[in-house]
Amino acid sequence: MKRLFLTVVAVLSMTMTFAEDENLNKVENVDAYRMEVNYHRLGEALNLSSDQMEAVQSIHDAFCVDMMSIAAANQSSRKAMLKNAIDKELRFMRIVLDDKQYKKFLLLLNVTLNNRGLNA
Repeated sequence: MKRLFLTVVAVLSMTMTFAEDENLNKVENVDAYRMEVNYHRLGEALNLSSDQMEAVQSIHDAFCVDMMSIAAANQSSRKAMLKNAIDKELRFMRIVLDDKQYKKFLLLLNVTLNNRGLNA
Protein backbone atom coordinates (compact mmCIF):
# COMPACT_ATOMS: atom_id res chain seq x y z
CA MET A 1 0.00 0.00 0.00
CA LYS A 2 2.86 2.34 0.85
CA ARG A 3 4.54 1.64 -2.52
CA LEU A 4 1.33 2.33 -4.39
CA PHE A 5 0.88 5.65 -2.60
CA LEU A 6 4.48 6.71 -3.31
CA THR A 7 4.11 5.69 -6.97
CA VAL A 8 0.95 7.77 -7.32
CA VAL A 9 2.65 10.77 -5.68
CA ALA A 10 5.67 10.41 -7.98
CA VAL A 11 3.49 10.18 -11.11
CA LEU A 12 1.43 13.20 -10.09
CA SER A 13 4.57 15.20 -9.34
CA MET A 14 6.06 14.42 -12.74
CA THR A 15 2.78 15.25 -14.48
CA MET A 16 2.57 18.60 -12.73
CA THR A 17 6.17 19.37 -13.65
CA PHE A 18 5.55 18.65 -17.34
CA ALA A 19 2.31 20.65 -17.30
CA GLU A 20 4.11 23.58 -15.73
CA ASP A 21 6.76 23.49 -18.47
CA GLU A 22 4.06 23.51 -21.16
CA ASN A 23 2.44 26.57 -19.63
CA LEU A 24 5.78 28.36 -19.42
CA ASN A 25 6.45 27.65 -23.09
CA LYS A 26 3.01 28.97 -23.98
CA VAL A 27 3.67 32.22 -22.08
CA GLU A 28 7.06 32.64 -23.74
CA ASN A 29 5.46 32.00 -27.10
CA VAL A 30 2.87 34.73 -26.54
CA ASP A 31 5.59 37.11 -25.36
CA ALA A 32 7.42 36.60 -28.65
CA TYR A 33 4.46 38.17 -30.44
CA ARG A 34 4.46 41.34 -28.33
CA MET A 35 5.96 43.92 -30.66
CA GLU A 36 5.57 47.14 -28.67
CA VAL A 37 8.47 49.52 -29.16
CA ASN A 38 9.69 52.78 -27.71
CA TYR A 39 8.56 55.16 -30.46
CA HIS A 40 10.86 57.93 -29.31
CA ARG A 41 13.92 55.71 -29.72
CA LEU A 42 12.63 54.36 -33.03
CA GLY A 43 12.10 57.93 -34.24
CA GLU A 44 15.67 58.82 -33.29
CA ALA A 45 17.08 55.69 -34.93
CA LEU A 46 15.21 56.34 -38.18
CA ASN A 47 15.51 60.15 -38.00
CA LEU A 48 11.75 60.61 -38.40
CA SER A 49 9.92 63.90 -38.79
CA SER A 50 6.92 64.54 -36.56
CA ASP A 51 4.48 63.62 -39.36
CA GLN A 52 6.37 60.42 -40.09
CA MET A 53 6.44 59.64 -36.37
CA GLU A 54 2.64 59.80 -36.12
CA ALA A 55 2.21 57.64 -39.22
CA VAL A 56 4.80 55.07 -38.09
CA GLN A 57 3.18 54.85 -34.66
CA SER A 58 -0.24 54.30 -36.19
CA ILE A 59 1.04 51.66 -38.61
CA HIS A 60 3.02 49.82 -35.96
CA ASP A 61 0.14 49.90 -33.46
CA ALA A 62 -2.00 48.11 -36.05
CA PHE A 63 0.86 45.62 -36.53
CA CYS A 64 0.96 45.00 -32.76
CA VAL A 65 -2.76 44.24 -32.77
CA ASP A 66 -2.25 41.83 -35.68
CA MET A 67 0.62 40.13 -33.85
CA MET A 68 -1.44 39.58 -30.71
CA SER A 69 -4.22 38.02 -32.78
CA ILE A 70 -1.60 35.74 -34.33
CA ALA A 71 -0.46 34.71 -30.84
CA ALA A 72 -4.04 33.71 -30.03
CA ALA A 73 -4.48 31.78 -33.29
CA ASN A 74 -3.86 28.08 -33.68
CA GLN A 75 -0.37 26.92 -34.61
CA SER A 76 -1.25 25.82 -38.14
CA SER A 77 -2.41 29.24 -39.31
CA ARG A 78 0.24 31.37 -37.60
CA LYS A 79 2.83 31.25 -40.36
CA ALA A 80 0.48 32.59 -43.05
CA MET A 81 -0.97 35.19 -40.69
CA LEU A 82 2.54 36.33 -39.72
CA LYS A 83 3.57 36.72 -43.36
CA ASN A 84 0.44 38.77 -44.09
CA ALA A 85 0.98 41.02 -41.04
CA ILE A 86 4.62 41.66 -41.92
CA ASP A 87 3.81 42.31 -45.58
CA LYS A 88 1.08 44.77 -44.59
CA GLU A 89 3.35 46.68 -42.22
CA LEU A 90 6.19 46.84 -44.75
CA ARG A 91 3.82 47.99 -47.50
CA PHE A 92 2.57 50.89 -45.35
CA MET A 93 6.04 51.76 -44.01
CA ARG A 94 7.33 51.91 -47.58
CA ILE A 95 4.85 54.71 -48.25
CA VAL A 96 5.82 56.72 -45.17
CA LEU A 97 9.61 56.26 -45.03
CA ASP A 98 12.29 57.30 -47.50
CA ASP A 99 14.76 54.73 -48.89
CA LYS A 100 17.39 55.13 -46.16
CA GLN A 101 14.82 55.01 -43.35
CA TYR A 102 13.06 52.03 -44.90
CA LYS A 103 16.27 50.02 -45.18
CA LYS A 104 17.08 50.72 -41.54
CA PHE A 105 13.53 49.80 -40.51
CA LEU A 106 13.82 46.51 -42.45
CA LEU A 107 17.03 45.75 -40.59
CA LEU A 108 15.46 46.49 -37.20
CA LEU A 109 12.35 44.45 -37.94
CA ASN A 110 14.35 41.51 -39.26
CA VAL A 111 16.63 41.47 -36.22
CA THR A 112 13.62 41.66 -33.89
CA LEU A 113 11.85 38.79 -35.63
CA ASN A 114 15.04 36.68 -35.65
CA ASN A 115 15.69 37.32 -31.96
CA ARG A 116 12.15 36.23 -31.09
CA GLY A 117 12.33 33.13 -33.26
CA LEU A 118 9.53 34.27 -35.57
CA ASN A 119 11.51 34.53 -38.80
CA ALA A 120 11.48 31.08 -40.37
